[in-house]
Amino acid sequence: MGPGDLAQVLSKIKKQQNSNVIVDYEQSDDAAVIDIGNDKYLVQTVDFFSPIVDDPFTFGQIAAANSLSDIYAMGAKPLFALNIVGFPNKELSNDILAEILNGGASLANKAGIPIVGGHSVDDSEIKYGLVVTGEVKKNELIKNSNAKDGDLLLLTKPLGTGILYNALKKGLASTDDFYQAIESMVELNKEIGSSLNKFNVHAATDVTGYGLIGHLYEMCKSSNVSAEIETNKVHFFNNVEQFAKKGAVPGGTGRNLEFYSKHIKFADSIKNHQKLMLADAQTSGGLLISLSEKDAHSLSSFYKERSIGSLQIIGKFTSSKNPKITINS
Repeated sequence: MGPGDLAQVLSKIKKQQNSNVIVDYEQSDDAAVIDIGNDKYLVQTVDFFSPIVDDPFTFGQIAAANSLSDIYAMGAKPLFALNIVGFPNKELSNDILAEILNGGASLANKAGIPIVGGHSVDDSEIKYGLVVTGEVKKNELIKNSNAKDGDLLLLTKPLGTGILYNALKKGLASTDDFYQAIESMVELNKEIGSSLNKFNVHAATDVTGYGLIGHLYEMCKSSNVSAEIETNKVHFFNNVEQFAKKGAVPGGTGRNLEFYSKHIKFADSIKNHQKLMLADAQTSGGLLISLSEKDAHSLSSFYKERSIGSLQIIGKFTSSKNPKITINS
């Protein structure tokens, strides 16, 4: 569902009052956060989607990594997960579903957590994902709402999974083109997430369905700051721009740009296909991190020494009464 449609639906829901709720849907953050006492918060998220690869095992891996990312983005430690499955068992072999679940379990094992159960429905289309429950010490919770004026903005994975998948479906991209995205999508954000509190990170979020500009704007709005992005610092997978120029753009990406463009000032030199690249809906994307200039360079060095991710400093936050994003060429 696009951001505009979702906002319209949520505006019609009467908010429940509960003093233990620390983060809910109103903050547009990565997961719900509940105070469970004993100096701890419970952190929970849910995510599922239809296949974006043909191989069932790989699809399970991607879906699991995507779900776990929300927990890591908040500085939390995952504890366990539940499967969510939609499957046309009258049309497809149950062996396919077993492979999907095995793929999810393999990533859960890498994350160090068990998948303890789940729920399945007979559906016309395959869908899979996880409910992930985690925990975090109260003073270590990282939200999307604490970015500060002067902070640098870091991104930990290249962009373009949505465009590459669309290009593959249209016959424009090769399997080799898309394989680079698969390698990234099955990569857990575990090491990055576990290191956030070591470097005084002020705010973080993961880049998924609303693209870079969508998730960045939600961070700006929640933190009451603005952001400036240097497009030449943003890493994309190989050939993403070529496919974007040819129109291999998912519908969700276009809806992202349409919804968030009123909050963005693009440099005159930024072409429309480049705007769409920045709005591209991601699957199992990287983390968007806000921290001081000194800590940003320390974190960057830490990641590079350990070959973690492909972290780049892509911009900075500035003070503003009306949060917006400025995109420079």
